[in-house]
Amino acid sequence: MAEQVTVKVSKRFQIAVPREARERLRIHGGDRLLVEVQEGMIVLLPEPSSYTDTLCGLHKEIWEGVETDQYISRERDAWDDFSKP
Repeated sequence: MAEQVTVKVSKRFQIAVPREARERLRIHGGDRLLVEVQEGMIVLLPEPSSYTDTLCGLHKEIWEGVETDQYISRERDAWDDFSKP
């Protein structure tokens, strides 16, 4: 949204999502929104249809240059070392 829009909170603590926001985010009646409170703000996010698809590839830069099989092997060895008396 290019500019801020105000909404009124009803007596039942409901708000209407402005048309421009609904159109840009493709929000339709019956859709579910996630509500987050961040640093004194309320953030509304469309609930993903698939959390798996949404999170797929997230923070992949952490694993750049890491050979995953070697990493897992080292972790398992560390567990074995920990469990030995």
